[in-house]
Amino acid sequence: MKTIEITYPFNMDNLLVKPTSLAIGFFDGLHLGHQAVIDQAIEKANKLDIVPAVMTFSPHPREVLGKTTFDGYLTPLKEKLSQLEALGIERVYVVTFNPTFANLEKESFITNVLVPLQVSAVTTGFNFTFGHKGLGKATDLAHLGKGSFDVKIVDPVIIRDQAVSSTRIRQSLTSGDIQLTTELLGRPYRIQGKVVHGDKRGRQIGFPTANVEPEQPYYLPAHGVYVVRVVNKNTTAYGVMNVGVRPTFDESAAKTKLEVHLLHQPSHLDLYGETLKLELLYYLRREVKFTSVEALVAQIKLDRDQAIQWIKDKSLFFDERQNSFV
Repeated sequence: MKTIEITYPFNMDNLLVKPTSLAIGFFDGLHLGHQAVIDQAIEKANKLDIVPAVMTFSPHPREVLGKTTFDGYLTPLKEKLSQLEALGIERVYVVTFNPTFANLEKESFITNVLVPLQVSAVTTGFNFTFGHKGLGKATDLAHLGKGSFDVKIVDPVIIRDQAVSSTRIRQSLTSGDIQLTTELLGRPYRIQGKVVHGDKRGRQIGFPTANVEPEQPYYLPAHGVYVVRVVNKNTTAYGVMNVGVRPTFDESAAKTKLEVHLLHQPSHLDLYGETLKLELLYYLRREVKFTSVEALVAQIKLDRDQAIQWIKDKSLFFDERQNSFV
């Protein structure tokens, strides 16, 4: 997949544009609704024998316009690009979202952005907006682009009687409804980061943890304890992850930390510096402050047992001899 970062006004000399079937949107989360848009763009590309492509934007408009507080991405750009490639996209235009681009009139978006990029077909979601103050609607693309490109507007994907949306996914993560999050995404929610050195308290109480520092500005789920699948370049394992501030040890801590205890971790395994992908599978409980370290240890043992039972109930293979999941 070819990724092309561009800033408006474009320098067309270096773009090497090709006729494309273009899905347009921010696509934060690349949830089932977004996937439906992208699938339609790929289908159109196959019919016309042109390049299946995506136009997305960076950074998030909320970061630039400052109308509301920005609290992180469901799929930061690097994660988004990886998933777009897996979906079958061959070219991605990453347009810098800045005040100049934000103030572009909707007509200019057609004539100065889409037409020069040789877009033959456009696919968008039903709620797509563009141009100054978002005054351009999906239906305006067909009217303003008539004679230049075909337009397909994709209906919402409905799950549990509501449209799939990035907002719903944020709400489900905040409430700890990981099952709904997975349904809306069509996959587990994933956070990627590097293992960094911590204070080794987990090791001191008999439950060593990998302290994971997100490598991108992810939207973090509710504070609490989760069953997770842990993937790195060498292995896939299961674990229990605490998301929070560890109130039993540090009431004043403000920064949210991600600490993962693997259900099976060979003594020789050294994860420091490794990049891990953490997939949220199940929400066990909220984060609480315990009256003693002994009470915390007892709860961690219970969390571990409940995680193992949950994974067994989901028919994932459990190796009794190695006390590990594969």
